[in-house]
Amino acid sequence: MATRKIRKMGDSILEKQSREITQMTPRIEALIDDMLETMYEADGVGLAAPQVGILKQLVVIDVSENADAPIVMINPKIVEASGEQTGDEGCLSVPGKVGRVTRPNYVRVQALDRNMQPVEFEGTELLARAMCHEIDHLGGVLYVDKVEGELRDARPEV
Repeated sequence: MATRKIRKMGDSILEKQSREITQMTPRIEALIDDMLETMYEADGVGLAAPQVGILKQLVVIDVSENADAPIVMINPKIVEASGEQTGDEGCLSVPGKVGRVTRPNYVRVQALDRNMQPVEFEGTELLARAMCHEIDHLGGVLYVDKVEGELRDARPEV
């Protein structure tokens, strides 16, 4: 495993549509492991393949407190969404900034797992927000395109 360079806003790869993954290969396996390591190293809760320069439909998410329950989604599609939540959102590709974004409060996502088997995930609150945010990356959409108002400097932790 290795950490990968996270692409920053302004990099054109973040604006492109990702391609579906049709089969698991050693390169995709390594990419999954590298993305998880990169996400944890950067203290993120999610990471999409375009953020590390790969235009593939692959997302990793972990909103747990103890980093032992990562979600791996290949070719994810939101099939149901309901409710609404508005809150501050940030992104590893837009370091040091946050902005208010309205997202569904509940989403159901169909995807493939690491074994290329169909899987379904349901999420509310932070998990729903993370799933929407990361899946947006696969279509070349950054959260800054959805910000209500202005981007602000993220508050440093005290």
